[in-house]
Amino acid sequence: MLEAAIGLEVHLALATDSKLFCGCSAAGFGLEPNLNTCPVCLGLPGSLPVVNERAVDLATAFALALGCRLGSQGGFHRKHYFYPDAPKNYQISQFDDPIGLGGSVDLPSGQRVRIARCHLEEDAGRLAHPAYADHSLVDLNRAGAPLIELVSEPDLRTPEQARDFLVEVQAIARALGVSEASPEEGKMRADVNVSLREPGAPLGVKVEVKNLNSFRNVMAALAFEIKRQTLLIEAGRPVVLETRGFNEGGQRTFSLRSKEESADYRYLPDPDLPPVLAPRLRAEQIAPGLGELPRARAERYQRAGLRAADALQLAYEPGAAALFDSVSSVFGGDPQVVSNWLTGDVAAALKEPDTSLSWRSIDPGTLAELLSLVAKGSITGPVAKELLPEVLAGASAEGLVAARGLASVADESALGALVDEVLAREGELVARVRANPNAVNALLGQVMKASGGRATPAVVRRILDERLGSAGG
Repeated sequence: MLEAAIGLEVHLALATDSKLFCGCSAAGFGLEPNLNTCPVCLGLPGSLPVVNERAVDLATAFALALGCRLGSQGGFHRKHYFYPDAPKNYQISQFDDPIGLGGSVDLPSGQRVRIARCHLEEDAGRLAHPAYADHSLVDLNRAGAPLIELVSEPDLRTPEQARDFLVEVQAIARALGVSEASPEEGKMRADVNVSLREPGAPLGVKVEVKNLNSFRNVMAALAFEIKRQTLLIEAGRPVVLETRGFNEGGQRTFSLRSKEESADYRYLPDPDLPPVLAPRLRAEQIAPGLGELPRARAERYQRAGLRAADALQLAYEPGAAALFDSVSSVFGGDPQVVSNWLTGDVAAALKEPDTSLSWRSIDPGTLAELLSLVAKGSITGPVAKELLPEVLAGASAEGLVAARGLASVADESALGALVDEVLAREGELVARVRANPNAVNALLGQVMKASGGRATPAVVRRILDERLGSAGG
């Protein structure tokens, strides 16, 4: 049976203010075309590039986090090709001394995917193709923006593994602040290389599919390409070494051109950029500040008692992870309680339309105060949910409870009277509970509603059991 050998080339837009070799803004998404350009990124004669040190530091941090061996000098080469979105007719990239070599990425399944290299390069421009027009339009806002390209070894076997690899790379980049890694804004793109072989046999003929801008498209392109190559091999026809594109509408790949090798690009050292990046020396200052990576954080959360799904959800969102750690430290109680609130009601509040809230705008102290009031029984869960929007905006939970008289009611005589009132008017519901005691929560809900959410549920439940038990005896 044939198996796929899949390798990925992932391009991440680095989180810098300016481009890789000039002072133009690196912002390019959603702007008026050709707004952020200058003689350097337009490739005009006489213009000279100057390396963006922030980009070098971010790329070095990323390579360190992946366990790469850092390059000694980290020089730049010119990669020559002719295309309308490359105004210089070459791209400044790295060839034989990249930022990082080797390294690995661990998947949730435990599989380790080897990394071939990480290198810095400048982005190309963007082509737009107006409908029914006989021409294309060129937008060079993105030209010269700093990228780090991550190249994996062909260790992946399925489209699902490829997706998991991309999710892991995205999480690492975001956790380090290296890149926003948002495919929808073009800040994370992938090329896939896939070949088929018998298990254990040498690699087959490789086909590359270029410029995939979503995880879904990566999976779809791989699924189609694996099927296409399988049919060719089973029919005794050769698989052609080539570069292909992906038609999102038809969910199929199509031939673009024959596959280029490195010799086709005529790599030459860039004479305007001496090799002075010295990533190994930079690493001494960068390594201590790397912090905890998402997978290690998720494992720590699970050791603390969080459910696996919650641990992953929090660990892979840097803002949520920071808030969880801070709230848990102040709260001091069961971390799963904090997790339940963050992955439930708080996450839902952040998704509300037109909200100005973010994970990092929430004060961990005020949120921990709210959770502590619930844990101590000072307020009920329904009251806490009612107060949550104001607490997330910075209001004091204790102040709101005191001002509005929302403290829990645990007085048995007062709650007993309330229970009797509900039982008297809910005869049909009482009959249903007598037939099925498991339906008692419906009565509990009615009492909670009548109390404005302030009744202590445990006390109400005990009174209900007493009333219904004695009446039924």
